[in-house]
Amino acid sequence: MKFEIMRDRLLDGINDVMKAISQKVAIPILTGIKIEVNEKGLTMTGSDSDITICTFIPAEDNGEQIIKVAEKGNIVLQAKVFSEIARKLPTNEVTIEVVNGLQTHIQSGKSEFHLIGSDAEDYPVLPDVKDDYLFSLPSDLMKSIIRETVFAVSQQETRPILTGVHWEAKDGGLSCVATDSHRLARRLTVPEDMPDMPFSIVIPGKSLQELNKILPDNSESVDIVIADQQVLFKTRNVLFYSRLLEGNYPDTSRLIPSEYKTSIVVNGKHLLQAIDRASLLAREERNNIVRFSADDSNVIEISSNSPEVGKVEELLEATDLSGEDLKISFSAKYMMDALKAIDGQDVSIHFTGAMRPFILQAVGDDTILQLILPVRTY
Repeated sequence: MKFEIMRDRLLDGINDVMKAISQKVAIPILTGIKIEVNEKGLTMTGSDSDITICTFIPAEDNGEQIIKVAEKGNIVLQAKVFSEIARKLPTNEVTIEVVNGLQTHIQSGKSEFHLIGSDAEDYPVLPDVKDDYLFSLPSDLMKSIIRETVFAVSQQETRPILTGVHWEAKDGGLSCVATDSHRLARRLTVPEDMPDMPFSIVIPGKSLQELNKILPDNSESVDIVIADQQVLFKTRNVLFYSRLLEGNYPDTSRLIPSEYKTSIVVNGKHLLQAIDRASLLAREERNNIVRFSADDSNVIEISSNSPEVGKVEELLEATDLSGEDLKISFSAKYMMDALKAIDGQDVSIHFTGAMRPFILQAVGDDTILQLILPVRTY
């Protein structure tokens, strides 16, 4: 194997596949990056068994030659060392050559590195994913869906199914739900080409966070292929495989209230800033609790109290307020996460009582829903 490549393009590819590589793997070869080159270009693969990322760098792009292939072949190189070397090479021209089976020479300018690779035949084969369930979403919409849901997955492994986001297709729409049993985030969307057959899968939150780092910030189409135990996300030059979580996701639809006793419309950005300030004095050991009260005067009071530190009170004008007077307490962190997901728009908050879950939605947009369980303090 021998080829020349532009260092910046090589680094982009390495940075993508490194997101799938862990030093804590049962199969030692998975601490390496698999490199395959032929006349079409270079494919690099990284995996930790749960996530597999393949990135392809074409030999030519828009008439510009990126890779000159002298001899095709493959090798597995230690990921950590290879990425450090690529990052510190002195020029943008890099030559990589494998001689005597596994001896790998990397040359750039006057620098030359000699690495001992591993046999690519020993690298696990990619999951076999058939296009039975295939649909597409624009990349920027995918990133929004991830941002608006993944923060609410459980960090506890006691109920592994809750560490993932539940993607469910039915009636032509896609529902994405995450919950850690204290809060819930839901995003609804209607993809153009949903498969006719309904499906229900749970994608690990960790996988979606890594995918989010790779997806481009544009409307480029992302193909989503669902298989038995795997989901595959395909962009122009990247394949991202993730295992799916096994088990039944709880029915969360019954948690979402349909009747409300108090409804408030307020500027989301101002509310976020007020809760952020109130949380400065909220006691850590009480899970960062903030109090929220409203009466018929269209003014909300946000407060927090820490006997050791002091207290804070802040008044915020609501755009609209209807229903019963209300006093409620909740986690400042959960509330701020929910408001960030709604992203600074005017927010409708619907309450059904001091100890019942309440929901937040952007005014005039029911595609994003955030639900939070209050905390007993009053």
